Amino acid sequence: MYASFFRLKSFLGWWLEAVDEHSLHSPFFFDLYTRQIKPPVHKEEFAHIERLRQKLLHDQREIPVRDLGAGAHNKPRFRRVSNIARTSLSQQKYSVLYHRLIRQINAHNIIELGTSLGINTLYLAETQNAHVTTFEGAPAIADIATLTFEFAQKENINLVVGNIDRTLPSFLQKSPRVDFAFMDANHRYDPTIRYFDCILRKIHEHSVVVIDDIHHSPEMEKAWNEVRGHRLVHGSLDLFRCGVLFFDPSLNKQHVILQV
Repeated sequence: MYASFFRLKSFLGWWLEAVDEHSLHSPFFFDLYTRQIKPPVHKEEFAHIERLRQKLLHDQREIPVRDLGAGAHNKPRFRRVSNIARTSLSQQKYSVLYHRLIRQINAHNIIELGTSLGINTLYLAETQNAHVTTFEGAPAIADIATLTFEFAQKENINLVVGNIDRTLPSFLQKSPRVDFAFMDANHRYDPTIRYFDCILRKIHEHSVVVIDDIHHSPEMEKAWNEVRGHRLVHGSLDLFRCGVLFFDPSLNKQHVILQV
């Protein structure tokens, strides 16, 4: 009950402050809103991905899922794939936005924390010359995602299975840089800050970091407010469902709350 009340309160606060292009004085955010966020989705362009989403939404198989965020000794419970798809997959309009951002910055090295069933990953990997490394902590969910990638015939996705607390630092030690990062792995304060700090070591001024569910809980709002105030973050965008961070010093510490 408290969680639902908190999210409703957060949504009302966001809704009262959110603006559209008529209130944007920054050329950067005006261009971003009018060219990447506001344009409608051309659904036929991504029909091949959405057909896979529909398959997952109707998949009645039960798989064991252990919530690593709740502790290493938490026992796995069985969940239907359809239920996971219904509650965990990103909405198409947001996945399309991530694809557009990747295309805009010409991102090559992309990481995703929290593969889930792999639908959002396909959107991240849709841009030519992009290579996606996606991290998933639950092996049974990773198995479903692997099949999703095979059905889509995507060869530019590398799936890393295991506890992200260990797999992410290990990967980043070998990675030259991160152009685009999508964080949707553990909706708690400490892991969010920890993962963000790891990724910061590999970003550059044209990188983009997206954090999902920034208003999911008081913990996530606290994490969001902290990372957007980081000294290396020079622009931030609140879309309620997610927050987008920019690192270009020319943005001069701008923060905007936009209608979606």
